[in-house]
Amino acid sequence: MWNVLTNRVFARLFAAQVVALAGTGLLTIALGLLAFDLAGPAAGAVLGTAYAIKMIAYVCLSPVMGALVARLPRRLVLVCADLLRMGVALCLPFVDTVAQIYVLIFVLQAASATFTPTFQATIPDILPKEEEYTRALSLSRLAYDLENLLSPALAGALLLVMPFSGLFVGTALGFLISTLLILGTTLPAKRDSVTRPFRERLTRGSWIYLATPRLRGLLAFTMAGAAAVAYVLVNTVVVVRETYGMGESGLALAMGAFGAGSMCAAFALPRLLTHLSDRWLMGTAALTLALVQLGHAAWLGTQGPLSWEHFLAIWALSGLLYSAIMTPSGRLLRRSAHETDRPAVFTAHFALSHACWLLTYPLAGWTATSGSQTVSLIVMGGIALVSALLGYKLWTPAPKIVPHTHFDLPEDHPHLKAHGGRGHAHVFVIDDEHHVWPTSG
Repeated sequence: MWNVLTNRVFARLFAAQVVALAGTGLLTIALGLLAFDLAGPAAGAVLGTAYAIKMIAYVCLSPVMGALVARLPRRLVLVCADLLRMGVALCLPFVDTVAQIYVLIFVLQAASATFTPTFQATIPDILPKEEEYTRALSLSRLAYDLENLLSPALAGALLLVMPFSGLFVGTALGFLISTLLILGTTLPAKRDSVTRPFRERLTRGSWIYLATPRLRGLLAFTMAGAAAVAYVLVNTVVVVRETYGMGESGLALAMGAFGAGSMCAAFALPRLLTHLSDRWLMGTAALTLALVQLGHAAWLGTQGPLSWEHFLAIWALSGLLYSAIMTPSGRLLRRSAHETDRPAVFTAHFALSHACWLLTYPLAGWTATSGSQTVSLIVMGGIALVSALLGYKLWTPAPKIVPHTHFDLPEDHPHLKAHGGRGHAHVFVIDDEHHVWPTSG
């Protein structure tokens, strides 16, 4: 997986991603402390609203911003988005009302909704070989997991020597370094020989996405992952504190187990995807994740809580399965669009996948609060199960036509008798499941 970093352009972009993620991790912690400083006991409501604003910006603004910047050079788009995010981070220490937090978070997430799809759509042009691109996806997944694990530790160390407002400076520094790395990198130019009106640029990615069977299946599998993992991300703190009676160290262990499972998948997937189809791997992971969650609900409802060790094992398995669902998505997007349409399709996936999270985040919290942890597990696991099965149905394997003749076969080969001898040409049909069968033609 690491040898993909020998590509200097990708290595610089990956470094930019890592430092930006580190800054974002510091921002998450600093924002929580700022919300408590301004709102006290109502800080949870403030953060919940801020995260809802984040998802709304992603879902609603990413297609608009993607259409607006479609004709601009990639490096210009990435640099401007990073600079805007840096500016917002530097403004946050000076806010004194909750409303100002909401406005700045909206601006910051609008910039992220522009940066991320553009960044993701650039990588396939830098690494055109699918094997290398798969390694890059796994490396990117690993970066997200490490950010989740290391950013809290980094923030804790910094808070020993500075007030929490200093974390916003660390966030801005991350975005600044990302900007400098991108400025020093020559990115592939866009190839767009067709000039399209704004309305078509706005909707083209979604039309391509929803018209492609494998991408419709991807969206269903994404919903399965979002439903199951929304429970983990929203309710782990409550389960650890109330069910197991543990403090912050217990929460760190639980989320660390989830992240460790995800990292294991990131290391294993490049090799697995050379032998398994994306549809089989993602579908199996989504279905298993749903069944794990429903099994957890059944045990909790009949036997009571799992032991702490088994709980951590379930969280690690959930992280592994979630990563197996999400990591190959870039491969599918890359295959499903021409180079000129790739940014629009990546933007459509960015918006639609975050729409899944916009639905599942509040549902996971509401079902646990209004019902119980068992009820929440049943509801979210049920949604994941239905979505996984729907993904299998929507993703009909697409045949690939391979021309084939008989001139290289010996006279006594049984294939010649079955298909009319050397003079008869036909094709092989190979689908996404790697099944092969001949057809006349």
